[in-house]
Amino acid sequence: MVSVVVPFRGAGGKHRLALPEPARAELALAMLGDVLEACVSVGTTIVVTNDEAAAELASGLGATRVADPGGGQGAAVAAALSGLPEGLALVVNADLPLARAADLEALLAAVPPGGLAYVPAADGTTNALGLSSPSLFAPLYGPGSAARFAAHVTPAVAVSPPGLVLDVDTVGDLERIGWEPVR
Repeated sequence: MVSVVVPFRGAGGKHRLALPEPARAELALAMLGDVLEACVSVGTTIVVTNDEAAAELASGLGATRVADPGGGQGAAVAAALSGLPEGLALVVNADLPLARAADLEALLAAVPPGGLAYVPAADGTTNALGLSSPSLFAPLYGPGSAARFAAHVTPAVAVSPPGLVLDVDTVGDLERIGWEPVR
């Protein structure tokens, strides 16, 4: 079975999303819920977080939680992947509210033997990874990470499943996906 890792900084994250704190926290959890619903239908899902509301949501949807070790997204993902058996693994960001099982299956299908598939975001970061083995992961997140992941492993394949392309970092992103921001 496929393992799926979803890092979630916490409901207090998403600082570029210019919304009042209660609305931003609710939106972050709602997006996490959307992502987890897609993920649990595809494989064993692990949420990396120290946020108790997120851990409760994950448990209710059939995912398990790994404590976030601190140190950013790369360290969080590495912590979850380190305990996984060899085999296919996905890493899916928690801010992809349009993610569906079919998108994750398309990412899985694109993973080349011995390599990885990645979903670049419009800003050059990385929205999701498909790894032929958890051991291929390196903590390369941040500005320009899509290019770093592409150069990290050969073969590496860029894919664009529709529900994994649009991440939500700003109010404009919310409007682009058809969500009405609460101000």
